[in-house]
Amino acid sequence: MLFTAGFLASQGFLNIWILLGLTFSGAVLGDNFGYTFGRKIGPKIFKKDDSIFFHKDHVEKAQKFYEKHGGKALVIARFLPIVRTFTPILAGVGKMEYKNFFFYNFLGGIIWAIGLTGLGFFLGSVVPNIDRYLIPILLVIIFVSMLPTIFHILKNKGHREEITKFLKRLLSNNHDN
Repeated sequence: MLFTAGFLASQGFLNIWILLGLTFSGAVLGDNFGYTFGRKIGPKIFKKDDSIFFHKDHVEKAQKFYEKHGGKALVIARFLPIVRTFTPILAGVGKMEYKNFFFYNFLGGIIWAIGLTGLGFFLGSVVPNIDRYLIPILLVIIFVSMLPTIFHILKNKGHREEITKFLKRLLSNNHDN
């Protein structure tokens, strides 16, 4: 969407400066909200008994993960659908130091919001008839943004087995109908 918004700004439909300001501010403020939510609410959730979604040992794992990979995770997660929603929350739950969180949140916001929007604006301004290529460009962006998640899932034997079981159940249910 950011790329498309940048493209639309290059065609005169949106003001690029307002667009850049709003997308960057929204990205940084949204992740700050997620971090604060995770920091304040997360510990209360994990004090309860383990459930399908929440396990006490996950807090400890999150803390170790964010100590080691927190900055990198915050920047990269911006480009991963769904993951980008939960990463700042988990950074809060994992008690990532706020100063570090804010730095990488700010950096990620620049690269993601300003970078993708700016790329759309730039290409829309310099490539003649880019509107002909817009759908293929968007499909490539979507596909590339999903690759790390797909790779991670397929790399893990347990995930592959779960997917195989799910597909077998799905196919057997369809044959029963």
